[in-house]
Amino acid sequence: MSIVFTDDSPGLTDVKGFAVAAIACDIREKGTDRLDLALICSKTPCTAAGVFTLNDVKAAPVRVCTEILDAGMPVHGIVANSGNANACTGAQGLCDAKAMAEGAAKATKLPHNSFLVCSTGRIGRAMPMPRILTGIEQAATALLSTPAEGQRAAEAILTSDTRPKTCTARFEWEGRTVTVAAMAKGAGMIQPNMATMLAFLCTDAAAPAALLRDLLSAANKHTFNAITVDGDMSTNDTVLLLANGASGVDMTQAPAARALFAQAIGKVCQCLAEKIVGDGEKITKVVTIDVNGAKDQAAAEKIARAIGNSLLVKSSWYGEDPNWGRLVDAAGYARTGLDEEKLDLAYDESPVLLKGVAQDKNLPRWKEIVKQPRFGIHLNLHQGSGTYRLLASDLTEGYVNYNKSE
Repeated sequence: MSIVFTDDSPGLTDVKGFAVAAIACDIREKGTDRLDLALICSKTPCTAAGVFTLNDVKAAPVRVCTEILDAGMPVHGIVANSGNANACTGAQGLCDAKAMAEGAAKATKLPHNSFLVCSTGRIGRAMPMPRILTGIEQAATALLSTPAEGQRAAEAILTSDTRPKTCTARFEWEGRTVTVAAMAKGAGMIQPNMATMLAFLCTDAAAPAALLRDLLSAANKHTFNAITVDGDMSTNDTVLLLANGASGVDMTQAPAARALFAQAIGKVCQCLAEKIVGDGEKITKVVTIDVNGAKDQAAAEKIARAIGNSLLVKSSWYGEDPNWGRLVDAAGYARTGLDEEKLDLAYDESPVLLKGVAQDKNLPRWKEIVKQPRFGIHLNLHQGSGTYRLLASDLTEGYVNYNKSE
């Protein structure tokens, strides 16, 4: 048995029992008909789990979601908006987030506290609640399970993204199909924990919340928490997983089915993480940084992040300059105690350093590699068994220009 994966699916409407709707509420207050509110609904109660930003400044929707999940009550869906983060909005912002969740429950005629709420967009602005609540009511009457509406919902949560991000994984178990589908947004302010991102995963598997938490946390660690675009942690980062059990396959009954379920969750998270970096604000390069042979994983991660978040390194990638000295400098100021004379470094398959000695004859090949839209940095410290992979991007003047006027 294996996972059947689609990286450009309709999204959440692939999952039995889930319906979605997308509405234009003019949350940005620019008088446009841009989609900016999504409603996700399962009439069947769901178990749910989430992972959230570790920023000390948490947006009101993050606080509301954690309260609902901590209470352990069944969940019926998610209401999410773009254009306004509802962050740094004080007591009124908290009231507004709760009103969105309650508005979704009321409009769908489902139980109190059964909807999670997410927001993304500009920080520090009051929510235009009359338009949002009207939009929620409209969305509740427009819920569909069609592929087109799945794509519209994925579009409704976008901010600076240039395209929607969806994917689906499926596997067979004892004659039944289990589906995990997801949609996400994210392009800027990308840095764990986690990123300016929202990701919603829905499944028709049956699983207790505790199992969902374990599997989502494990997947998140190596996907959404292993990406960086600009090194900035957000106030709103949220990944949610809802399971309505409509497939009839119980993940607590068979370890083999549970392993496939974990693999499916990991695949959709990895796909969405890569799509987020690939759609980073005004980027031109996606770079995989593989650190091996570190003293331990913590040291490997520290080095990878030092390289991936270095402005000098990111600028050289944009300039298509194989300036490996900047890579080594960043690895050194991570201060993990690396030994320069043991260091191996390569761009893709082409050696740059072998035991600390530069392989200058390979310079023409390095130049070819860094001109590619995607390439890899491979660093081996030969000090232990620690490894870490980070997905990063370059830094362009387009990013600066966009964010000085956004």
